[in-house]
Amino acid sequence: MIFQIPHKVQFIIDSLRGKGFEAYAVGGCVRDMVLGRHPEDWDITTSAKPHEVKEIFKRTVDTGIQHGTVTVLLDKDHYEVTTYRLDGVYEDNRRPREVSFTSNLEEDLKRRDFTINAMAYNPECGIVDLFGGMEDLKNRRIACVGNASERFDEDALRILRAVRFSAQLDFQIEESTKLAIKDKAHLLKNISAERIRMELTKLLISDNPDRLRDLYDLGITKVVLPEFDNMMITPQKNTYHAYNVGEHTIRTVCAVAGKVSEDRFTMQERTILRWTMLLHDIDKPTTISLGKDGQNHFYGHQEKGAQTSKGILKDLKFDNETLEAIVHLIRWHDYDFPLTPVGLRQASAKIGKEYMELLFEVKFADTSGKNPKIQLDKFKEINQAKELFKDMVEKNYCVSLKELDIGGKDLMAAGFKPGKKMGMILSKLLDLVIEDPSLNKKEILIEKAKSLR
Repeated sequence: MIFQIPHKVQFIIDSLRGKGFEAYAVGGCVRDMVLGRHPEDWDITTSAKPHEVKEIFKRTVDTGIQHGTVTVLLDKDHYEVTTYRLDGVYEDNRRPREVSFTSNLEEDLKRRDFTINAMAYNPECGIVDLFGGMEDLKNRRIACVGNASERFDEDALRILRAVRFSAQLDFQIEESTKLAIKDKAHLLKNISAERIRMELTKLLISDNPDRLRDLYDLGITKVVLPEFDNMMITPQKNTYHAYNVGEHTIRTVCAVAGKVSEDRFTMQERTILRWTMLLHDIDKPTTISLGKDGQNHFYGHQEKGAQTSKGILKDLKFDNETLEAIVHLIRWHDYDFPLTPVGLRQASAKIGKEYMELLFEVKFADTSGKNPKIQLDKFKEINQAKELFKDMVEKNYCVSLKELDIGGKDLMAAGFKPGKKMGMILSKLLDLVIEDPSLNKKEILIEKAKSLR
């Protein structure tokens, strides 16, 4: 079986083999090649020691030389080249205390996480598959190399990676691997928040985010996101809902942002939208009440959920821009858009025009997870609001101070003193322009400002 590999990867392999060493592309790139997917990264494994790799290539960086990894730089591209190695004792469920180098490829491959990631390839030798990776690819199965419990003891992050790969590849997790995950899920408490965030995000932005159910069923969310477990057991006896909070949440996550191939949003926007839907009802379990009408109500869950989500996202070390966008959308996710031009402009001013397209997507997804009987009317309302917003944008109507055709300098030039009063005047002028967009002309606004003194 011959595969086409990038010429720079081939150059590295040929250069190492030309000096008498073994060399292969290894891991995820081999898996993706077999699946007909485009590998994002190309890793190379070799029998050459790090200092020998450095001698062969002109430009290298010691990115992880203590673990046998040297980065080879070719033009603007870089490739990690790692010496065959044996891992020592794992002390923290994440990394070995020490590593030692070996000349045996099998020893290197047997320390890897899953069979589908434990294959090596070069055009001369073909695929080296010592642990049934090809068979597992054929059967669309995630299985550990060797003993699953041992693999998870070594690196507990593999527990999350198993479910993440199942979501990205649309594979199923093999039964003994599932049992080991259930048994070892508690070890995830030893994994850094950054690593947890990265794996959860990769799962969420995949085309199969419904694998959230696996995270719950296997006891993973109990450790990394216990609030989700509370949602999975919180009922919604309510006209608008047909599912409990957790099932509603999973359905909305699946509905938001579409398939990756549709390319409707940037990856950051996709991340924001998927996390928003995961957390949008996070505080329904803590705000549930039973009204006189016999229905469940969740008063204040939006604002409380925004605060809880902010804490969760901070703990997971999200960047501020992404965090603020998610929290903002959660705060407004239950907002009913006014269906008049003026009302929609006021809404855009209040929420922020830059968030409106994302909020429409959130509203569509939220409605998709509700009672099918009420969906049609809700979808119509959202579409109406979307059309009003589109018209507003096309006409370039002003809904923020930065779009106002007058600013503080203009008012000072007209004799106004800077200060709190000027800020109040600008705010009132904005209200007038939102009501009547034709007023957004400097000379008109100066006269209006004078009347507001």
